[in-house]
Order: sequence, then structure tokens, then C-alpha cells
Amino acid sequence: MSTRPAPLIPPRVRAVLVRVPFLVAAVRFFRRGPLARERNLLVALTTLALVIGVLAAKVSTEFFSPSLLILITLLGGLQLRLRSLVKLLVGVGVALGYIAITLGVGGVGLGLMVTIGFTTVLAVLMARTRGKLGVQGLRGDAMLLELRDRLKSQGELPALPKDWGGKVVLKQAGGSSFGGDFLVSMRDGNSVEIALVDVSGKGVDAGTRALLLSGTFGGLLGSVEDFLPACNTYLHRQRGDEGFVTAVHVRLDLDTGDYTITSAGHPPVVKFDAGTGNWQVATAKGVVLGVVPDLHCEPDSGTLRKGDALLLYTDGLIEQPGRDIDAGLDRLLGEAERLLPSGFRDGAKALVNAMSSGHNDDCALVLIWRP
Repeated sequence: MSTRPAPLIPPRVRAVLVRVPFLVAAVRFFRRGPLARERNLLVALTTLALVIGVLAAKVSTEFFSPSLLILITLLGGLQLRLRSLVKLLVGVGVALGYIAITLGVGGVGLGLMVTIGFTTVLAVLMARTRGKLGVQGLRGDAMLLELRDRLKSQGELPALPKDWGGKVVLKQAGGSSFGGDFLVSMRDGNSVEIALVDVSGKGVDAGTRALLLSGTFGGLLGSVEDFLPACNTYLHRQRGDEGFVTAVHVRLDLDTGDYTITSAGHPPVVKFDAGTGNWQVATAKGVVLGVVPDLHCEPDSGTLRKGDALLLYTDGLIEQPGRDIDAGLDRLLGEAERLLPSGFRDGAKALVNAMSSGHNDDCALVLIWRP
């Protein structure tokens, strides 16, 4: 047997309130419309600003400091829309004017006026930005954090069997949470597909496009047989010139170790051959994505045996201003030798740090090995 929750207002109190037209109209006003929460906050903040102004002028500026108006302005900038914020700023201005008239200009102080002016400009800019996004409060920041977490989780390798190992290292320019390098991967039974993508640009500038493409490429991965040609078709249909996109795709059979590499303008994959102890450069190549309507890739294939490894990376790891890219690749292969004494897992991050030192660019590294 279900029970109804107790009403917020007892029936006897409600019966009294409905007899007072003013109270009924006030309750309806504060609860009416989709923006009731913002309207109530505006009324509360404006009232608080006026009360502070009166108390500071009539009681004491020590206990009711005019500097509290800075916090009210900042809170309005974080929570209110621009139109509501303007109304709040009028209330703050009235409170400051009343203090200045009652106590003189010295009651407010030049430093406080400058601080409130700076806070006002900052609040208006925040309200305008949120207005363009169409969100209230700090929801815009929460959306970016959620997108960052989704991109981060998508960039993790799927769970591999105990006789396989994998490591992903993503390092964005400037320490940003967003960048132009991202990874999409999936596992279907004993088949694993990995795609490492590099969007032109770096840091936050390339992060927005990378967020869009990561969802698209993640949906295509495992859904189509020719992954890179499908990505190329999608990019070629898009309007506008937003820069180039390179990618490398690896399909790996976890039972046999057989793999196939396809590349679209991406730096070549390198393979560690445990039998010879050398790193070998894969021959897969193709045109940058989105340039031609029909993408033709020249794949490379092979088999990973015990002790072998595949190394995927972006050009931020080997490109440096004033240096040839082949020299960067040679340096990468030389630094990769340092992976052997400490093992692949521990050496992957050290390799990225060594290669990326001295320049600020997005870089990514994916290492798959068979112990």
C-alpha cells in the first residue's frame, strides 16, 4: 500500500494563506515560469546588496563592509544570465551610491571602486560566455569535464589477455586536458582494433575538433571493414578547410599475433623484433585523410611473436623545429633501445618524456607487446 508524501505546507496554514491575496500573488510570482530559480536568486542577491548598503551606511562599515558587494557581483556573474546580471549590477550601484552619499566618497574608497569595477567586467564576460553556450551556472564547465573524462576513457586500451601487454601515453601541449591527438580502440572476441589519430593544431585549439572526430571515428571502428577509407569519406563530405587529419589503424589477432597496419599520412609504425633485437619501420602508407575522395592505402602486415612489440606514435614525438623528420625518427629508434632494460610498460612514459622535452606539442604513444 503506497503512502503519499506529506505536503510541504500543512492544510491549515494553506487555508490561511489563500485568504491573503498578496501572499498568494507572491507565491505564484516566485514559482512561475521556467526561470523561477534565476528570478528568485536575482531578487535575493539584489535585496542582500541593498541591505548591505543600508547597514554599512547606518550601522558600521566594519561589520557590514562594502567589499561584500564584490562577492555578490561575482556570484551573479557565475549564476545569472546577462539580462538578470545587469539588474543586479544596478542594485549594487545603488547600494554603493547610498554609502558614498551617506559617508562621503571616502566611505567607499578608490581601491574598492576599482576592484568592484574589475569584478563587474569579469562577471559580464562570464555571463556572456554562458549565454552563448545556452547553459546556466557552472554547467558549461561540468560539460567540458564530462567530455574530457569520456575522451580519456575512450583513449584507454581494451582489456587484453594475460599473455599480451599494452600501454598508452597521451601528452597534450601546455598541460591541457584537451589536444589534437586521440586514440580509439575496441575488442571483439580475440580481435583488437586500434586507431591513433592526429588532428592539425595543438592543445585546446585542436581539442574541440578532436572531441568531435573521436566520437565519429569511435563509431566507425569495428563497424566497417575499411576503417580509414570510411573516415576519409566522412571528412571529405565536411565543408570548410579546418586543417588535415592523419591516422594509423592496426587490426591485431590475439590468438595468432597476426596484424595489419594501414596508414593515412601518419608517421610509420615501428616493430621490435625480439629475434634480431632491432626496431623495423613498417611500410604502410597513404594520403592524409579528407584530401582525396577515394583513399588508397598500402597496408603492411606481419606477426607478433613472443617478445615482439608494435609502437604507434604521432608526429609530435619526432618533429622538432629546424630538424628533419627522419632525424627525429632515428632519435626515436635510438631512445627506444632504453625500453629493453626496464621493460616496455615502464619505459613507455620515459620515452615520451625524453622525446618531447624541449618543445611544446601534442604527442601520443601506443605500445602493444607480447611478453
